[in-house]
Amino acid sequence: QVQLVESGGGLVQAGGSLRLSCAASGVTFSSSTMAWYRQAPGKQRELVAGILSGGYTNYADSVKGRFTISRDNAKNTVYLQMNSLKPEDTAVYSCAATTQLGFRNLQYWGQGTQVTVSS
Repeated sequence: QVQLVESGGGLVQAGGSLRLSCAASGVTFSSSTMAWYRQAPGKQRELVAGILSGGYTNYADSVKGRFTISRDNAKNTVYLQMNSLKPEDTAVYSCAATTQLGFRNLQYWGQGTQVTVSS
């Protein structure tokens, strides 16, 4: 059974930092594409950052230069370091793991963690 457990969310003032963690189990982590998504109230879920098994990263334009995604394959954990946080970063952040089974891509989700940035 695949489990993704996020932690590290909370309340922070604008300009502050948070580090989110997502611990994965039940999935071949090292070969999985990992990503962080967020969904603010009344808005669609959006991709924040992704990291391929080889380490290549991709970011939403809104977080480039402020957020950094990384992974520790030995710990089956993906991180999202968030600096210079803005009120518009307030959302539920979820991590996702995408693995390949034959010709199919399987995606798994965590339960999410709330990030609230006060102005």
